[in-house]
Amino acid sequence: MGFFLQHKAVILRIVGSLMLVIGFAIHFWVTPKEGLSENDKAAARVARMEAQVKGSSSKSSKSSKQDTSKFLEELKSTQAKQMQYMTILAMLFGVGFLGYSFISKKEGT
Repeated sequence: MGFFLQHKAVILRIVGSLMLVIGFAIHFWVTPKEGLSENDKAAARVARMEAQVKGSSSKSSKSSKQDTSKFLEELKSTQAKQMQYMTILAMLFGVGFLGYSFISKKEGT
């Protein structure tokens, strides 16, 4: 316990720096790239093939399969918001740890 109290400022600075680096890494890793990803291209191809198969089949038979595109869009937007909030929290904790480590305590108390 004495080690942590003796080196508290250094430990807080290291933890704060790591939190900031993690926050920036998550931010730039999650930020969408320009253009379509391979998964998006594959999903578009599958959708085209399904539409082509539906068009060539008889009109009287209806598919019992529900449309899941709205669900997938909601899931993707929820995941994006969660990653954004996690990034913000990591950066705030990093700044908080760094700021607290630079506050000097009075020795006379």
